[in-house]
Amino acid sequence: MAKIFITERDIEDMAKRGELSLTLKDDVVLTELAFEKAERLGIVLLQPHQLPPAAPIRPYLSEPVASHSSEGKTPCMRCNLEKAGPSEEDLRKRIRDSVKAKLGNQIDPALLETIITRVLNNVGIK
Repeated sequence: MAKIFITERDIEDMAKRGELSLTLKDDVVLTELAFEKAERLGIVLLQPHQLPPAAPIRPYLSEPVASHSSEGKTPCMRCNLEKAGPSEEDLRKRIRDSVKAKLGNQIDPALLETIITRVLNNVGIK
């Protein structure tokens, strides 16, 4: 099976999409810069099993680790989608301010609102 390399750019893209966690499996390699970027952006790195590979499993000392299937629930807590990230109104304001900073008064405000509404609908915000 091929290895999947996650770079700093991939972590930035995940943060822009609003992903809050990344599950690291055996076939995933995370670069050092990507690890640091994930820490700075608050992305939680999850591993499918809690014990490090070199740790011996002693059934008389530790509880068995339940494996999680990829189809069922993830090992992380599910967050409430309404509270995961900025509100729709905050996004609208930030987008509007950014466009006005770049283009000034070259764009019609009604057209800008229409474009923002379409984009937010396409990404599933509204």
